[in-house]
Amino acid sequence: MTAVPAPITDGRALVDRAMRDAADRLDPPIRRVVAYHLGWTDADGRPAEAGGKALRPALALLSARAAGTPYETALPGAVAVEFVHAFSLLHDDLMDGDRTRRHRPAAWTVFGPSAAILGGDALLTLAANLLLDEHTRGAHWAARALTAATQRLIAGQALDLGFEQRDHVTLDECLAMAADKTGALLACACSIGAMLGEGPARLVTALTGFGSELGLAFQLVDDLLGVWGSPGTTGKPVLSDLRARKKSLPVVYALNAGTAESERLAELYADPGTPSEETLREMARLVEAAGGRDWAAAEADRRIASAERYLDESGMDHHIAAEFRDIALFVTARDH
Repeated sequence: MTAVPAPITDGRALVDRAMRDAADRLDPPIRRVVAYHLGWTDADGRPAEAGGKALRPALALLSARAAGTPYETALPGAVAVEFVHAFSLLHDDLMDGDRTRRHRPAAWTVFGPSAAILGGDALLTLAANLLLDEHTRGAHWAARALTAATQRLIAGQALDLGFEQRDHVTLDECLAMAADKTGALLACACSIGAMLGEGPARLVTALTGFGSELGLAFQLVDDLLGVWGSPGTTGKPVLSDLRARKKSLPVVYALNAGTAESERLAELYADPGTPSEETLREMARLVEAAGGRDWAAAEADRRIASAERYLDESGMDHHIAAEFRDIALFVTARDH
């Protein structure tokens, strides 16, 4: 398993305490759903071992340091971006019909669809309130950025759902969807601490660009794991994205490659029946043969290189820039 970089480990306890304190504002029935979804409790409300990578909070905390302010400056932003991320996953699992999340039953299968929807809604509202409670110019800046990122996330999810109803999706369309659905919130996470610390606009712009490219790299790796990842580490069934006929980035590349494998893959994707395990393995082979796997891996590397150029232009301390680079390496080398 990929080692977790130091910034994620160092800030996890700080953010975890702040998240739990913030969640105490929720009504008990909603808090129970949220606590389960975030890994704090089991289905019966008993304490559990929290999961997740805490990637977005770590980036938020680090961006405060990039602006010359302490970790604590970014805490409201770190919690807010993680709550928005958790909101999106609660709703995504329900919309996609995914029954597992981090090796456990998804919240909607435990508490019901309505409770999961309300839990997501509550997290989204709480995220905004955490920033508005600060009453500073930086907090107002951060709140506007988080709202804009959330709007893009929702737009990206709508595009992703729309792709399921279409036979043909272009690679540019799929990249634009990923930039909204995944890249927008990561870009906000990378810059929100600097906003709360009222850092220079040049730094915020560079961190936003870094996060946008990092977000696309993250999605590319996630899509690779959705086809070729190990269920024991990803927590998802083998070949899960193919089973769901998901038009992920490597799949869309393969479908548009113009090869014999592309044509056969398109036939299998158009078949409304439930694919057998043999058919799923054939799909994976076709995606790889049409170049989807190699392209996605190379594109992830290219996006990380582009992200690093934003760090070079940021003017931040080189030690902090190195920590951002460590997180970028973690994103592309992860196995879950």
